[in-house]
Amino acid sequence: MIREFKISDTERVMQLWLLGNEDAHYFIPKEYWLSHYSEVQEALLQAEVFVYDKDGEILGFAGMIKEHIAGIFVDKNCRSRKIGNLLLNYIKERYNAISLNVYQKNKRAVAFYNKEGFSVFSESVDENTGEKEYTMFWKK
Repeated sequence: MIREFKISDTERVMQLWLLGNEDAHYFIPKEYWLSHYSEVQEALLQAEVFVYDKDGEILGFAGMIKEHIAGIFVDKNCRSRKIGNLLLNYIKERYNAISLNVYQKNKRAVAFYNKEGFSVFSESVDENTGEKEYTMFWKK
């Protein structure tokens, strides 16, 4: 079931965020993610966050800042089980247009978003990491 984030979800959501970033972004040092942990934890409270909860266990989440997907994260052991699709479809039902940024080297995520109807809008370099990224866009 997909539901709105509760404060009591914070620890698990942050665990998914950290492990997901370390796994998907092998090209960025782990220290980078650790150094942004507190900042992201604070941002959770400002964002609209949806969690995928199965029998009381959070297996994934998606964060939105206005019409921009800040990230979709799924437990590594639960990937390829359509949880990311369910979260994305949940978001698509609520917004007419959505943007997101994704690192070009994160080929799995780029392929996922392409398959889900997103198109590359622009290319840039993330100032914080020096990595190339796409801004992708989807519209109903």
